[in-house]
Amino acid sequence: MPSRKGHPVARNNAILNNSPAFRNSGGYAPAPEYNQAPGTQQQWGQPQQQAPGYQAPQSQQGGYSPADLEAMYNRPAATGFDTGRMTWRNTMNAITATFGVIIAVAFVIMMLPTVTALVMGTEEGRQIGFAFASIAAIVGAIGSFVTVLVNAFKKTPSMWVTLAYAVFEGLLLGGISLFFETVYPGIVLQAVIGTLAVAGSITVLFRMGKLRTSPKLTKMFFIAFGAYFVFTLVNLVLVLLGVTDLRTGMLGIVIGLVAVALASYSLVMDLEVIRNGVDSGAPKAYAWTAALGLAVTVVWMYTEILRILAIFRDN
Repeated sequence: MPSRKGHPVARNNAILNNSPAFRNSGGYAPAPEYNQAPGTQQQWGQPQQQAPGYQAPQSQQGGYSPADLEAMYNRPAATGFDTGRMTWRNTMNAITATFGVIIAVAFVIMMLPTVTALVMGTEEGRQIGFAFASIAAIVGAIGSFVTVLVNAFKKTPSMWVTLAYAVFEGLLLGGISLFFETVYPGIVLQAVIGTLAVAGSITVLFRMGKLRTSPKLTKMFFIAFGAYFVFTLVNLVLVLLGVTDLRTGMLGIVIGLVAVALASYSLVMDLEVIRNGVDSGAPKAYAWTAALGLAVTVVWMYTEILRILAIFRDN
């Protein structure tokens, strides 16, 4: 066997020339063992020794039985609900909670005149109930507007902002519904049925893929909505000044139908926002933002249908 000095690799390689393993083998270093622990030297013909403190993998220690491994493989994959992502499930929970608060608060406000009349036992008590309902409607209008602005400028969605909006919207909706129900008995139930029919039809058609938004239609929507908003402000000023109310007669019906159409397209936009949020795995908190947007649209649709029905009752 050639000596270490005579070997060309040993003579020209400083690393191998200074290696104890290389010197002990007469010029040829044995191949290192795979998974050999640091600081150990493998001797030929002897079993491999593990370094002190070396911990074998748990699978080698017998920590998992075949039944355990089978259970691990059969375990269902983590869902968006488990990983804190937006899903149809938590979105529906947020929508249900939001509408539940709105309906509950609105029902309480509508029952105020009846309750105060029963408690006081006089017609004066009923009038006090109407006064409380009117104050609640004003507070609700201001509060719902503020909470919508807060949600729009808030960096992260908040469940409490959405629920606060639901409370204020319930105050406003209860006061408005009480006024219309007093003047036109039975109109609230008709408006609720009409709103459910329109919103339900749009939701079904959207799920079937028949209704979708487009950039052109969305641009037209915002232009029409801006015009509607300006018209509403002008009409409000005219009503407060006692000049006239433009939301009456045929013009009022046409404006109302246009508003319902705008609300319907807005509902399609809201549903697409929910679908895109679920598909893209948005954070779970955005389910509350989706619920707030949907509530704003449906309440808007309800009030417009309520107004149209009132116009038909007057004619």
